[in-house]
Amino acid sequence: MTDEVETITFSIDADGEETETVTVPAGLVDIVAEGDQSPTETLGDVALLSFASRAHHVVHHGEGSDEELEAQEARVMDLFEERFGVTFGEATGHQH
Repeated sequence: MTDEVETITFSIDADGEETETVTVPAGLVDIVAEGDQSPTETLGDVALLSFASRAHHVVHHGEGSDEELEAQEARVMDLFEERFGVTFGEATGHQH
C-alpha cells in the first residue's frame, strides 16, 4: 500500500557548496500547503517552522543554553516572523 503513495522529491542547495534531497508524500505537501502555495514554498515554510520549533525547545526546554545558542534562537524567531507575519508564540500559542 505505501508503495502506491505518490511522492515528491526536493533538492536543497546550501550556498552552492552541497546539495541534499528529501522525498516526502506529495499528498502530505498538499495537506499542509496554505491556499495556492507551491510545493517548494510549502517545504520552505515547514523547514523554517521546524527549525524555530527545535531552537525554541533547546533554549527553553532543554538542558541549559548559552548566549550563542540564545542568539541563534532569537535570529530564527526574527526570520520566522518575517516570513509568516506573526511571532512563533502567536503562531503556535506557545509563549514564555
